[in-house]
Amino acid sequence: MSGKPLEGITVVALEQAVAAPYCSSRLADAGARVIKIERPEGDFARGYDHDVHGESSYFVWTNRGKSSEVLDLREPAARARLHALVADADVFLQNLAPGAAERLGFGSEALRQRHPRLVTCDISGYGESGPLQHLKAYDLLVQAESGLVAVSGAPGPWGRIGVSICDITAGMNALIGVTQALLLRERTGRGSGIHVSLFDSAAELMAVPYLQARYGGKAPERVGLKHPSIAPYGSFTCSDGREIVLSIQNEREWVAFCTAVLGDASIATDPRFASNALRVQHRAEVDAVIQAVFGRLTHGQATDRLTEAQTAYGAINSVHDLIAHPQLRTKPMTVHGRRVDVPAAPYRTEWDDDEYAPVPPIGRPG
Repeated sequence: MSGKPLEGITVVALEQAVAAPYCSSRLADAGARVIKIERPEGDFARGYDHDVHGESSYFVWTNRGKSSEVLDLREPAARARLHALVADADVFLQNLAPGAAERLGFGSEALRQRHPRLVTCDISGYGESGPLQHLKAYDLLVQAESGLVAVSGAPGPWGRIGVSICDITAGMNALIGVTQALLLRERTGRGSGIHVSLFDSAAELMAVPYLQARYGGKAPERVGLKHPSIAPYGSFTCSDGREIVLSIQNEREWVAFCTAVLGDASIATDPRFASNALRVQHRAEVDAVIQAVFGRLTHGQATDRLTEAQTAYGAINSVHDLIAHPQLRTKPMTVHGRRVDVPAAPYRTEWDDDEYAPVPPIGRPG
C-alpha cells in the first residue's frame, strides 16, 4: 500500500477530449482506479496530434494512470457491461454530448437511485438548464461565448488564450466537486450528483471583469501585456533590446521602485501617479517615464535595480525557454517504451510517485 488518499476508490469515466480526462487523471494520481470507457475508434483526443513518440500530447497529459475498456454503447451487451462496471464503482464521470448519456441509459440521477453510494459528475458545455444547454461546446467556443476573448490579448484581431483554459478549469472544478462528494459520503453514506459546465467555469474566471462592467460601468479593455486595473504592470524594453515584465501591487512597492529603479523618489508623489487609480488613468505617462529609464539600462542593470527595490519582474519566455527553465519541475513517464518528461503537478504531496503511470493503449485493462 502506498498510502494514497483515493486508494480503493473506483472511477468509471465515460469521457473524451480534455475536461473529464483531466479530472479523472488527477483522481488516478491520487490512487483511484480509473476505468476509461472508449468507443471502438478510441477517444478522439488520441488523434489531436502524434507529437509524443507517436502519441497525442493531449492524451499523454490527461490520461496517465488509467485502464481502457472499449465499449460500443449502441450494443446491448456493451451497455450491460458498463452497468456492471458502474455497480462496482464509487464515481461515474461523463462528458458526452448533451443528452447522450441519458439516451444510452446512463443518466446520473437514475444511476444514483440504483446505486445510492455512487458519486456522479456530469461535465457539459452550458449546464443543465437555460437556452444553450443542448449546444455542443468546445474550449474556443466557450472562450468566445463567455467574454474571455473580449478581455484577452492586445487590441486588433481577436485571439484565443493559448491553452485550453475552459476545459482545464472545468476539469479542476469537477475534481474539486468529486473529492468533496467523496468526503461527504464518508459522513452520510450517500453519493451526490456534481454538475460542471465549461461556460460556468469560464464565467467564474470572468468575475472581476463582470463586476467591473456591471457595477463600475466599464468593462476592461484588451491591453496586451498591460493590466487593466493596475499600473505600472507590463513589459519594458532595455537598451540591449531585451524585455522585462514588471508589476507594482501597492504604494510601498511604487515608492521603492521610483527610488531604487527610476532613481527619482519624487515621481512617486507626482499628482498624476500618487495612487494606483491615478496611474491607471495616466498609464501612458507612467509607462513613458519608466521606458525612458529602462531604455538607458542594459537588461542586467535593470534586473539589479529591480532586485534591490524588491520589485516583482519576469522574462517573456518562449516554450523552448520553458523547457530549459531552471524553475521547471518535470516528472518522467513512459510512452511507447520511451521516457517522456512532462510538467509535474502543481501540488507536491507525501504520496507522490517518482514517475507518472503510463497512458493506456485502447482497450488495455488495468
